[in-house]
Amino acid sequence: MVKRPAARPDARKPGLGTPDKLSEQGAATKTVHSYGKALQRSHDGLSGVPEPGPDGKAVIPGVAIAPPPTLHLSTTRWPAGSILHRVHADAYGAVEFNPGLKGNARFSPVKDAAGRPIPTLYGGASFACAAMESVFHDVPFAPGFKFYDKGKLAGQVHSQFDASEDLLLADLGSRALRKLGALRSQLIDTEKDQYPTTRLWAEAIHAAHPQVQGLCWISRQDDSARAVVLFGDRVGEGLLRQSAPSRSLANDPQAYGELLALAEQIGVDIVPGRS
Repeated sequence: MVKRPAARPDARKPGLGTPDKLSEQGAATKTVHSYGKALQRSHDGLSGVPEPGPDGKAVIPGVAIAPPPTLHLSTTRWPAGSILHRVHADAYGAVEFNPGLKGNARFSPVKDAAGRPIPTLYGGASFACAAMESVFHDVPFAPGFKFYDKGKLAGQVHSQFDASEDLLLADLGSRALRKLGALRSQLIDTEKDQYPTTRLWAEAIHAAHPQVQGLCWISRQDDSARAVVLFGDRVGEGLLRQSAPSRSLANDPQAYGELLALAEQIGVDIVPGRS
């Protein structure tokens, strides 16, 4: 008698390895893939589950949150005489505030409670911090060398200044953010598309704390230094003092040399461009 081969499982019936089961697995894979895309914006991307925020709700990595009605703010002081560095257009003086009419930065342009533009001035604790927060702000986080057009340095200068009195600043460091009710990933480490929301924090702090003269945080672009933004309507005239001559980033040999050294550290090749 000839033995017939054993009948194969009916592929139409659900079971391990059957099309129905594979469809379920495929749907699950799509779900995991979509969920994983949301996690790509987190710093570690390894936990598999979004960390809970201070309010206990799941955090969507890289998405800013609006400030709460009540701000539990901590403050810090920038000591009188401590140098701040600034990279800015030569159309402005070393301690001249941006009028706050246009731009797209994390904490500017902003308006006061009456709808008036608040003049702002950004600074950093070091030249590297100031340059990273301005010149190299948009350099991608990618391996290998990137190219930067030297022509973009035209009209950019490095200035140093200090204050004759302590500056009272809102503390946006990691410990202070816990009290404030926000994660760093929701306020400091967001991308540009979240700036309209992060600017709401500057406006809320300005409105709720009339004694605060600006904000202070650990720079996202250079986490070895603190960055600040000052509110022009809270800093009295003459309080800020230029402490060294401004230097052209493109034409001052020492300033350009320091910029080249920084560029090498972050994998940037400054190439000749249009002046």
